[in-house]
Amino acid sequence: QVQLVESGGGLVQAGGSLRLLCAASGRTVSLYDMAWFREAPGKEPEFVAAVTAGSSSTTYADSVKGRFAISRDNAKDTVYLQMNNLKPEDTAVYSCAASFWGDSRWSAYPYRGRGTQVTVSP
Repeated sequence: QVQLVESGGGLVQAGGSLRLLCAASGRTVSLYDMAWFREAPGKEPEFVAAVTAGSSSTTYADSVKGRFAISRDNAKDTVYLQMNNLKPEDTAVYSCAASFWGDSRWSAYPYRGRGTQVTVSP
């Protein structure tokens, strides 16, 4: 089992920045691919970004490329999502997720946190 707890969300004006954290515990977290998803009201979870277990590869949704950056510190069992130049359409609950074989599908991640709210005002 892997437990995931997100933090760092909040209210920010358009053009601002936030840094989300995902604290992981349980099994050796460094073995898992990690990802961030977001869910807006009335919508399905949307892939945002992912990083492989060895941090050798990152993947981003087209909507956040060039603005968001995912990283991980396996020594601290923490995954980060740096979000810059935020837009109102980035407003959602952001959740981190873990999988041995992650990709861009929500269903590929059996371990998920409860999320942190990000609200971007115009």
